[in-house]
Amino acid sequence: MSAGEQPLPGTPKRFHTKVEVRWSDMDAFQHINHARMVTLLEEARIPWLFLDDRPTVKLRSGCVLADLHVQYKGQLRHEDSPLDVSMWVERLRAVDFTVAYEVRAADADPDSPAAVIASTQLAAFDIDTQRLRRLLPEERDYLSLWLAD
Repeated sequence: MSAGEQPLPGTPKRFHTKVEVRWSDMDAFQHINHARMVTLLEEARIPWLFLDDRPTVKLRSGCVLADLHVQYKGQLRHEDSPLDVSMWVERLRAVDFTVAYEVRAADADPDSPAAVIASTQLAAFDIDTQRLRRLLPEERDYLSLWLAD
């Protein structure tokens, strides 16, 4: 098993990564601003899906966000950095997939409730034709490794 991967009993295989909180991510109330949290979720997806050695690397040049849900269960602040983000695939279809997220403070117990629970529906997109495209077999195979039962 490679770094960042951790199976948890009774749950889907999850990809874990750390994301640094920037001072500019904070709002006037000293917690992470909503728009910045969405950006941090995006940054968390990069090492899992878009690096050169991933079977999903082609999505880097053609992937659109179709849906987004973010629930805040607790506050996260600059001092909670780096955030621990775990991700897995909630749903996998012909042209799209839904990523589930749990975000915790750096020092939080992995079994504690997540401060942020989110999901994003991502669709494969062909830039040249400006249309959705089917996920390639290697993309589907990789994503299915992370699929919730």
